[in-house]
Amino acid sequence: MKGTQVSTDRQPTCLEAYMARARSGPCFVCAFLAGHPGYRHETVFEDRDHVAFLDKWPTVPGKVLVAPKAHVEHVVRDLDEAAYLRLMQVVREVALAVESVCGSERTYLYSLGSQQGNAHLHWHIAALPAGVPYERQQFHALMAENGVLPLSTEEAADMAARLRAAGAALGVLQMPDDPGNV
Repeated sequence: MKGTQVSTDRQPTCLEAYMARARSGPCFVCAFLAGHPGYRHETVFEDRDHVAFLDKWPTVPGKVLVAPKAHVEHVVRDLDEAAYLRLMQVVREVALAVESVCGSERTYLYSLGSQQGNAHLHWHIAALPAGVPYERQQFHALMAENGVLPLSTEEAADMAARLRAAGAALGVLQMPDDPGNV
């Protein structure tokens, strides 16, 4: 990675606190979009219908979440074909920017959440760094139970800026101030 280096040394996370927040707090995507200070994230991309932002508890450098702005909970039933295809286009474009900035042996794309917690539909984009031993790839690399990467406010802002610049350079992400994005 160029620019500010992000540590790849994971720190333990408190799963009980995370689960309590996910299950009893407000919807994390809706709270973020409403500007709730406890749910602040660094925005990577935003248009009228979607938002992409850095994961607050990343397990790999540059991990981004992509969500529809509308509170949608089910990827198959709650989106018509056009909305699903546009969401997947945004996921792909953000993933290209993540790969450009972070490099990757493989990029994982997955959607998690349930009616019991983190119900708002969101996709995770996680670029597996090259050289990670096989036994620490796939689910191991994605699980917060195995620790999360510490990310200062400055590191997060720098990463988000580099991802936005990469998207613009690749010509894949229209930034919020683009005329075609209103």
